[in-house]
Amino acid sequence: MREKIIVRLAKLEEIHQVFDIRRIVFVIGQDCPPREEFDGLDDDAIHFIAFYGEKLVGTARLREVDEQYKLERIAVLEKFRGFNIGTEIVKTMLNFCKSKKNLPVYLHSQEYAIQYYKKFGFSEIGEQFFEANIPHRKMTLKNR
Repeated sequence: MREKIIVRLAKLEEIHQVFDIRRIVFVIGQDCPPREEFDGLDDDAIHFIAFYGEKLVGTARLREVDEQYKLERIAVLEKFRGFNIGTEIVKTMLNFCKSKKNLPVYLHSQEYAIQYYKKFGFSEIGEQFFEANIPHRKMTLKNR
């Protein structure tokens, strides 16, 4: 039986757990340099956490950048991928954006995830670039 997925805003006392998941997924899992993953922008971000049942298994952050919302650091622990947790994180973030200011929404997708973000209405814009030695493309949300 599948567990219930809950995505909500992270509480201040949960931020260390958010960082633990990002460390596992990005620093260890994708060999991202810690100084790039922990870039000093977390204090100005809104953090989301995802639970699968009672287990904290995913996270993401949202920042307002140049009068746009930027979805960032979307991460799900490897053994919990394939359970729609990432989908619930993205949907929750988009609903949050919609409930606030009417700003454009964008993200930087790793190349392998472009098709995944297209199902939410994102489309590619511009050329491929590298972040943390990983190929990315900027994607913007259409018809918001």
